[in-house]
Amino acid sequence: LHFVQQPTRAQNRIHLQHKIDIIGLGRPKRAGSVERRHGNYPHACGGDGCDGGMQQIDTGNIIGRQIAAQRQKCCVFFLHRKPIRQSRLDGKMLAAILAPMTKPVNTPMNTPANPPKDCQLCPRLADYRDENARKNPDWFNGAVPCFGADDAKLLIVGLAPGVTGANRTGRPFTGDWAGDLLYATLAKYGFSNDRYDKHTEDGLTLIACMITNAVRCVPPQNKPVGAEITMCRQFLKARLGASEKLQAVVCLGRIAHESVLRALDVRLKDAPFAHGARHRLGDINLYDSYHCSRYNTNTGRLTVEMFDAVFEAVRKDLI
Repeated sequence: LHFVQQPTRAQNRIHLQHKIDIIGLGRPKRAGSVERRHGNYPHACGGDGCDGGMQQIDTGNIIGRQIAAQRQKCCVFFLHRKPIRQSRLDGKMLAAILAPMTKPVNTPMNTPANPPKDCQLCPRLADYRDENARKNPDWFNGAVPCFGADDAKLLIVGLAPGVTGANRTGRPFTGDWAGDLLYATLAKYGFSNDRYDKHTEDGLTLIACMITNAVRCVPPQNKPVGAEITMCRQFLKARLGASEKLQAVVCLGRIAHESVLRALDVRLKDAPFAHGARHRLGDINLYDSYHCSRYNTNTGRLTVEMFDAVFEAVRKDLI
């Protein structure tokens, strides 16, 4: 560990570099940021396979805040928002700063497609799960895993578990109205064995199809916030990456649509959401539908015929 003191405007700040081989320190754009340089120094040509650039990642005011900025051939520099003296760097402070660097960083290669049942990544959702568990201890009350065939050609992505649906039963779209419509439609177009009966012991199996949600834990009032959607996207990305035979994705609602696009590194403006829309994204066709919620069907925003049309198009396109 090297301590390199470098003047930044009117005052000195201490940079901590995890790697022994110092490749140089640039002048950060602003205080409180993390500067990441790739490869070996000098680096203008990008000969190690990256673009030769650097990134500025805002870390806020918290010393040692965890950031997923580590990759192969990268060095990470920490810059404190307030100047500190090297003599003040005690063991606890060093531990806080280096904690994110001593733990393995999850990448799409090692991130599981399903979070643990007691996932604690989103405190608000974890608290809400605990609240439901106290009221209804017999319910599933956990992060709901994907359901369906491992060799799925079709992946259906919803918003999040319903409090009395998947949060209760532990299976996506099981136990509420949205599931009644979805599973009836899947059976109609040959994506299930038509055994759905609103509980996990009904004998239902999916055929070349899998179902998941953009957010795996039930959110209060069925409204996840942006940070929760972003945090859970790593599992969606892992699911997409693990589905080797995947040909089609059906997104139920705008949030699911945008989360899938971001997981696939597609710009939102390149594939705008609209019911019945079809977008070609590399080897995958993405289909959009309004969510099959009771609210949407009761208000006429989504009809059975509109929902059928989406899955009829999917069935025709699948090889």
